[in-house]
Amino acid sequence: MTRLLGSWVGAPRCQDCAVGTFGHGAAAADPVRPAPSSAPFPVGFELAADDELRVGSEGRVLLGGSPTRLIRLRPRAAAMVRGWLDRDPVTDRRPEAGVARRLVSAGVLHPRPPPGVAGAEVAAVVPVRDRPEALARLLASMGAVHCVVVDDCSLAGADIEKVARDAGAQYVRLERHSGAGAARNAGLARVGTPLVAFVDSDCTLPPDWLEGLVGHFADPKVAMVAPRVRAEGGRSALERYEAVASPLDLGDREARVGPGSRVSYVPSAAVVVRRAAVRARCFDERLETGEDVDLVWRLVDAGWDVRYVPAVVVSHAPEVRPMPWLARRAAYGSSAGPLALRHGDAVAPARVSPAVAAAWGLVAAGRPAAAIGVVAASSARLAGRLSGVADDPLEAAVRLFVEGAARSVVPTLTGLTRVWSPLLALGVLLRPARRLRAIATAALVLDATRGIGDRPEGMDPATYAGLRLADDLAYGAGVWWGCARARTILPLVPALGPWGGTRTRERLSPGSRAAARSPRAPRRRPG
Repeated sequence: MTRLLGSWVGAPRCQDCAVGTFGHGAAAADPVRPAPSSAPFPVGFELAADDELRVGSEGRVLLGGSPTRLIRLRPRAAAMVRGWLDRDPVTDRRPEAGVARRLVSAGVLHPRPPPGVAGAEVAAVVPVRDRPEALARLLASMGAVHCVVVDDCSLAGADIEKVARDAGAQYVRLERHSGAGAARNAGLARVGTPLVAFVDSDCTLPPDWLEGLVGHFADPKVAMVAPRVRAEGGRSALERYEAVASPLDLGDREARVGPGSRVSYVPSAAVVVRRAAVRARCFDERLETGEDVDLVWRLVDAGWDVRYVPAVVVSHAPEVRPMPWLARRAAYGSSAGPLALRHGDAVAPARVSPAVAAAWGLVAAGRPAAAIGVVAASSARLAGRLSGVADDPLEAAVRLFVEGAARSVVPTLTGLTRVWSPLLALGVLLRPARRLRAIATAALVLDATRGIGDRPEGMDPATYAGLRLADDLAYGAGVWWGCARARTILPLVPALGPWGGTRTRERLSPGSRAAARSPRAPRRRPG
């Protein structure tokens, strides 16, 4: 299979996850189980190209994936890819399954389970704290799925129990408010099905919601599959803002989830998990927020695949009272510090390659000639990798470098501006030197107008910008608070590494069986 591939060149939570007061006796998560080391890619799956995939050199060069990779293919592998792009299913030939596995893991191709794939039995776990009306609506939408409702010490416990039992669900009550992670763990201990769906009570499920998710578990390397979670919208400004800017909504593009991918995490508001991949306590109960991000990253570290499937859309009722809404945004941000202690610079707000950072720095320092030298040296190195597969390796290398640098500008600036927004706001209010005030003002304007073209219909730009700025100020304040508590600055500073540029890999030797592992890269910050 290596001979065919050639070389590689190249906290979010919803209302049931509100911050609680958890004692020092909260339990740590159990280690996840390692993924199977040699899991064949399932026969019969179709493979679809990622939206940003570019194919060149008569199919022998692929540029795409997340993070971006430049992949050189041997002629047989290129022929396989052409067939898959023409909707040929994966066959049982071993080389074909190996190539498919590698390209799916790179995010270049996305799996499509064939219709009618029999899914394993599924049970659902629903953590809840008060709001029996929302719970009743969720259970009515769930269908014929065995459900365990875990009551996290609700004040309206009798009402919650009645709603659960009337819907035929198993009811479990925690006598101390312990958080959604502990509630999910308690429910997991009471189910024995091969697949477990975790769904929060403020969600509503579409008909046949499992059909589009469980087929992916025919792949033995898939540990978790998540649908898209969209806010319901409404009449108020906050409701309409949430419909386009909810931190639970990760967009309409499918992805393999993990640090460095365009979808770096999935919220536990609605996920389906392979029971064999996790142990009794899969969520870290010591985390007040971000325990879902932590679980996703631990699964990926253990070699599992996590899939985001936006074709299935779950409806979510967001918090629309201003002060609780701001408090929740701050809670999301506060997860960055504890996550940094567990996952290092995966929480960095931005990541750029050393070459791109050097080029930017030299331009900012007024040394454009030196910056051009950095671009030339990096392009020459990349051109060597493209020799034999591109008509003009140097021209292609320069284009790839410049495009990668350009694509990384906006994510880097917005990522840094968001976490530094509280200090930028102070810089404007305290009226420092004119230049510093101008820089702070420009950064805040850039942040406030992010996504303004996608604002809800009928919402004026000023209202949208005000809500966006309030959103990011609350989130940024939470990041700083979480960093102070965890005594780390990793969530505040950019990291160097492949982010937004093209990754480079050495040629794989013809007989090598080693997988081409990608260097670790950070996730996009939740929200």
